[in-house]
Amino acid sequence: MSVEQRKLEDHKLINQAKKGDQKSFEALLTKYRNLVYHVMFKMVGNSQEAEDLTQEAFIKAFRALTSFNEEFAFSTWLMKIATNNCIDYLRKKKLKVFSIDEPVKYKDEELQFEIPAHDPSPERQLLEEERSKYINNAIESLPPRYRHVILLRHKEEKSYEEIAEILDLPLGTVKARIFRAREMLNKKMKNIF
Repeated sequence: MSVEQRKLEDHKLINQAKKGDQKSFEALLTKYRNLVYHVMFKMVGNSQEAEDLTQEAFIKAFRALTSFNEEFAFSTWLMKIATNNCIDYLRKKKLKVFSIDEPVKYKDEELQFEIPAHDPSPERQLLEEERSKYINNAIESLPPRYRHVILLRHKEEKSYEEIAEILDLPLGTVKARIFRAREMLNKKMKNIF
């Protein structure tokens, strides 16, 4: 397939995805997932982080699909989003941190931190309970095939491969469902938080 044919095929899929066509959305995900994952893995060196960054990149790209300029290749535009997101992630991750439980050595002395314990205020506790309840309700409102993968991934902390094995589904299907479930949850949460 020539570059022009690939570009035309992508533009057709993009236009269908903009109209809400799930199959076109999944076709773009399937077509470019390995490329994005490969670059994310090269950047972070960890398969789980690369997997999550790949999912985030597709979520951001599909949210911004209306701003896609058809003069350019979709893959170039998608990779720009993915690499920028990954760079932001790496910047946040590299923030210098230290343990408040360990003394800090300064010149010839050790400094110990003492931080007073603060229980959350009743208002804060109530807000957290409400937020938790809302998140659980949002998960429960998902269609069963999406709810199941989200619960396995985030509540039981199963890997994508484990989920595929448990549900007897192809790995690509599991990834697409988790991606779609996250997107649905993000839409629900955006209205509240």
